[in-house]
Amino acid sequence: VLLPAAGALQVNQDPGEVQVMEGDRVALECQMLTTEPWERLRLEWVKEQEELCTIVLNRSSPAPHVRCPLRLHPAWNTSRATLSLQPARGGDAGLYLCRVTLEI
Repeated sequence: VLLPAAGALQVNQDPGEVQVMEGDRVALECQMLTTEPWERLRLEWVKEQEELCTIVLNRSSPAPHVRCPLRLHPAWNTSRATLSLQPARGGDAGLYLCRVTLEI
């Protein structure tokens, strides 16, 4: 539940934990809910403190600015971001974090 404070933000990640075999496709989801409209949103996928992929959205521009390696496939739909790893490799194991920054 979001608090009624200015700029309140809630970020949820799915799945909490996933195990896959090497070569499989992995999809990580991040949902963002906010109490106020934002002007600029920056969503970063981070693995073990290292930034992997960044999506920057401006409310005035329909096209997001994306910076990711070719093997990582980000997608954005309304308030949900997905990061797909195709194919999964042994070195992909680790802790992934979806980090969201808003300008309101």
